Amino acid sequence: MKLYYIPGSCSLSPHIVINELGLDVTLLQVDHREHTVEGGADYYDINPLGYVPILELTDGTRLREGSAIVQYLADQKPESQLVPPNGTLQRYRLQEWLGFLSSEIHKGFIPLLYAGLAGKYADTARPKLEARYGWIDTQLADRQYLLGDTFTVADAYLFALTGWGQAAWLKSCYKADIHFDDLKNLQAWYGRVHQRPAVQKALRVEGLG
Repeated sequence: MKLYYIPGSCSLSPHIVINELGLDVTLLQVDHREHTVEGGADYYDINPLGYVPILELTDGTRLREGSAIVQYLADQKPESQLVPPNGTLQRYRLQEWLGFLSSEIHKGFIPLLYAGLAGKYADTARPKLEARYGWIDTQLADRQYLLGDTFTVADAYLFALTGWGQAAWLKSCYKADIHFDDLKNLQAWYGRVHQRPAVQKALRVEGLG
């Protein structure tokens, strides 16, 4: 399999999952400015939509959308418990979290990442995103991870997104900083995830830590 990724983007999530599972996946870095892949190939030939991640399976089939990709990867090794079993309520809880993170957190960052284009809308988007993080903080009050005491692909996704609000280069270039100072449960969760060997490995490979 092959994972097409951009360092520090949402593709960090499947990268972490791959490391957690110990899967043999080739990583191919995409230049986000030139939209080319290592070696010079046009990334639009791989994904006409232009964004990452893309997971290419051994038969050439390509999966888009991070939420689908991380579930597919984790289902290759169900014993890992990175996703609950299909058909269980917990699996739907996982999908509920992935949907929330995609629509409310991932998309919530966009006006901040492109504050110059968003204009005054960025000032409206920031408190809304902070409120969503405040709600996540309450959910982490009595649990180690989003679904309970077990790390799942939802935690990998949230970690990748939360990093956008912490990265100094994003703060300086895109004014993406949001305030986590009072979110003690979130801070503790972020620290736990950050310490995981699979996360540390992904950060090193992507030049983020």
